[in-house]
This record gives sequence, structure tokens and C-alpha cells, in this order.
Amino acid sequence: FSYLQKFSDDSAAVGLITDGDDTEYRELIQGFVDWSLRNNLQINAGKTKELVVDLRRRNNPPPAPVNILGTDVEVVESYKYLGVHLNNNLDWTHNTDALVKKGNSRLFLLRRLSSITDRDRKRMDRLVRRASSVLGCPLDSVEVVGNGRMMAKLSSMLDNTSHPLQDTLTALGSSFSERLLHPRCVKE
Repeated sequence: FSYLQKFSDDSAAVGLITDGDDTEYRELIQGFVDWSLRNNLQINAGKTKELVVDLRRRNNPPPAPVNILGTDVEVVESYKYLGVHLNNNLDWTHNTDALVKKGNSRLFLLRRLSSITDRDRKRMDRLVRRASSVLGCPLDSVEVVGNGRMMAKLSSMLDNTSHPLQDTLTALGSSFSERLLHPRCVKE
């Protein structure tokens, strides 16, 4: 059981090797290489990686490396494919750590701004007003800019039917005023 998975310019050959017989897998790879050459596509064998997942309990010798155009393909223990970190044990800790790291870096500014005091906000508004007078043109306050960006984000979420919160936001919409209503919360 072997097949070729393609997405945009990324390709992955997936093969199930049973009883040590990997001929179908190697034929699939050779067929892909031949097809690429016939269609004037270049395969960079140096960037090609092989990830072998062996879940058997016995320590078996690793299979012979795949050879593409005279170059042995490097066997790796982990690989990032389409944004997902995979490893040879099918352990998701590396992928989860990468997602948490990315999320934390994007939430850093929000955490910093959530702790802003009213005094600091007024100082920032005063700075914006001073910059406005120096430039000679009106500038929006920090609150107006924040509200505008929040409304733009809500609007894009309402327009995107595949967004996970789209149904919830649509249900909160008032049919009379076309405004978003506050969600009802149950207090215990």
C-alpha cells in the first residue's frame, strides 16, 4: 500500500512496508522521479528527506536509503510537512511545543496591552495629540484605532463562513439593529 500525496509544490510518498518488502514503495518513488523528468520538473535530491516510522517492538535494522538520481536520500528523525511537525515515533510533543511557541509570540502584545493602566493610556493619547499638532493633521486616538481594528476583525470573521466563531457571532447579531448583542452568561 503506497501512494503519492501532493499539495502545491510539496510531495510526499507514503508507503506501508510489510514483511520487509519495500518494492512497491521504491517503484512509486522511481515512477515519480521518471514522471518528473518527462515533464521537465527538477527534483532536488539534496532537499529530499525520508522519515521512517517503525512501530514494531523489535529493533530492526533500518531499511536501505532511497536513491534519487544517484543521490542517497537523507533519513531524518523528524520533519515539518505542511506546518505539522512529524517524528519517527508519531509523538506530537514537538508539534504541540511549536504551536504553543507560535501562539505565545502572537499573544505577547495582547498580554502587554491588557495590563496597560488608564494613566498610561491617557499618556499615549496625549502623545498622539502632540504628534497630530506637529504633523498638522488629525490622528485617531489609541482607543479609536483599537476599536477600528477590532471591528475590522469581527467583520472579517462574520464574512468568513469557514471561521470557527462565525456561527456564534451570527447568532449574536440583532435582526433589528444589525448590531452584535452581548452574549448571555449563566451565573452560578
